[in-house]
Amino acid sequence: MAAYWLSRCVVHDPVQYKKYTDRVPAIIAAHGGRVLARGGRYRIMEGPEVFHRFVVIEFPTLEAGAACFESPEYVEAASFRRGGAGIVENVIVEGGDATT
Repeated sequence: MAAYWLSRCVVHDPVQYKKYTDRVPAIIAAHGGRVLARGGRYRIMEGPEVFHRFVVIEFPTLEAGAACFESPEYVEAASFRRGGAGIVENVIVEGGDATT
């Protein structure tokens, strides 16, 4: 079942953050992921207006998304933003209606 990696981001240092964003698309593709939305227009409909960048990535499974996030390549790329270039909240959620 498809899963979706959702990110909410604040960029503090665009130059350093770009070192991260330049690497990530190839890493995502290598894990079977597909970017559905990345940094486009948005409207916050409810909740705090803390984050100013939003990303949605589709993976074939939750496990594939988690493997991407935990891969050495992604961890290395994320080190550029984790050093203070930005703040990111990430979650991977399995698709479908799990309310039953």
